[in-house]
Amino acid sequence: MNISERNSSPHQPVLYHESLKYLQPKPKGKYIDGTLGAGGHAEGILTSSAPDGLLLGLELDDQAINIARSKLSAFEDRCFIRKASYVNMENQLEALGWDYVDGVLLDLGLSSMQLDTADRGFSFLREAPLDMRFDPQQGKTAADLLNSLPEKEISDIIWEYSEDPKSRQIARLIIEKRPIFTTTELANLILKVYHGKRGKTHPATRTFQALRIEVNNEFEVLKKGLEVSLNVVRSSGRIAVITFHSLEDRMVKQFFQRESTNCICPSEQPICTCGHQAVLKVITKKAIKPSQEEIITNSRARSAKLRVAEKI
Repeated sequence: MNISERNSSPHQPVLYHESLKYLQPKPKGKYIDGTLGAGGHAEGILTSSAPDGLLLGLELDDQAINIARSKLSAFEDRCFIRKASYVNMENQLEALGWDYVDGVLLDLGLSSMQLDTADRGFSFLREAPLDMRFDPQQGKTAADLLNSLPEKEISDIIWEYSEDPKSRQIARLIIEKRPIFTTTELANLILKVYHGKRGKTHPATRTFQALRIEVNNEFEVLKKGLEVSLNVVRSSGRIAVITFHSLEDRMVKQFFQRESTNCICPSEQPICTCGHQAVLKVITKKAIKPSQEEIITNSRARSAKLRVAEKI
């Protein structure tokens, strides 16, 4: 599938060719796409692992699951789609009777479907309820948090998950103006904090990112997901992770570095007492980034980074 063909899909799989190159799907292999989305990467894995490679696709979004089922219908006997978070990989494998997999792919980006569906509340470009939940049937919305948390907690969330230098001013204005219920209400409020100045990205971008991370507990999920991926991948199997902002990328990089190191004691400690043994080999010494051609055809790919490690 070339880039122009993928451009017609509801969601373009980012770093598609690079992901397949490093994941190395093979016949008879078993793979997990932990963030199935519309099934773009999954389709590539199933095609590359023909005629008998198997894939487990995990996804929380009902809309994405329906699209993926249709897209992957030709692989029905080799593809197993489940509504679940990738932190539950072990339980899902056990239910299938699988002992291990040969590769895990995690694409941590927000899908085009979620961004383009206004009532999901992920985008500030259209007026919509401030929701931001990956699974609309579970948990508190972004509006719930903004209208109930104290000022310091809101400020801390914005700073910790986006490093917005005006996190305190934004939190203070939220407290003054709440209740806040829509995406445009929040975006306009943040624009006021920045005195209407717009750079390359809208001033609300970072706050929306921070709220989405908090609403979906994304960092804790990623931390657990990386650990579980390590548990389910067989020796010589690979873990491939696509991130879209520096905080996620830093977490993946540090996890791969730690698990590829024999000793993780402080450098000033003369004798190792941790007993830590390396279980990974880092395959991508530097993060793989999209080509200029891909960025031109899919601007949402511009911040994507792929890191890959192999279990030893």
